[in-house]
Amino acid sequence: MSKEETIKKISAEVAACVKCELGKQRIHVVPGDGDLDAEIMFIGEAPGRQEDLRGLPFVGAAGKLLDKLLHKVGFSREKVYITNLVKCRPPENRDPTLEEITTCSGLYLNRQVQVIRPKLLVMLGRHSAAYILSKAGIEEESITRIHGKVYGIDSFGVPVVAIPVFHPAAALYNLKYKDLLEEDFKVLKSVLEKYDPDRC
Repeated sequence: MSKEETIKKISAEVAACVKCELGKQRIHVVPGDGDLDAEIMFIGEAPGRQEDLRGLPFVGAAGKLLDKLLHKVGFSREKVYITNLVKCRPPENRDPTLEEITTCSGLYLNRQVQVIRPKLLVMLGRHSAAYILSKAGIEEESITRIHGKVYGIDSFGVPVVAIPVFHPAAALYNLKYKDLLEEDFKVLKSVLEKYDPDRC
């Protein structure tokens, strides 16, 4: 089965999923979007209101900031893959519970990473960082302490370089986080340049 066929199959399963309460109150599922041969895969925590309305990840204000950050370091949204730990919007944009994260990611995110096989996994925000690093046996720390650090992990059966960064939504409300997030994106670029010095 090709990558395209496998991702379509996963997306169809997500669309039919009601394995947690989130699946019973969504407008649209948000499986993920982007280049299936992407070197960089971004993983946020959960869809927000705009994502729920449109069925695409990071299309609200945080998504616009993410696009700008990508552009600043010479990347484009079309060349990355973006998804979330959970594929349905939690009510009132509350944080997803650990049970919701474990159920949804175990069913879908694991397989998405295995299909796409990115070189670099970027964890957007504390929930994404905590869950993914814990799967690699790395003790959770505050995102303010670990953002921009580079980890070699195998949380999904695929060896990747993983970098936790602030969630773009946090940077919308705090200029300090925005500046730090811009620095973190420069780290992403330097890591990829080590794989292929001519790509950037």
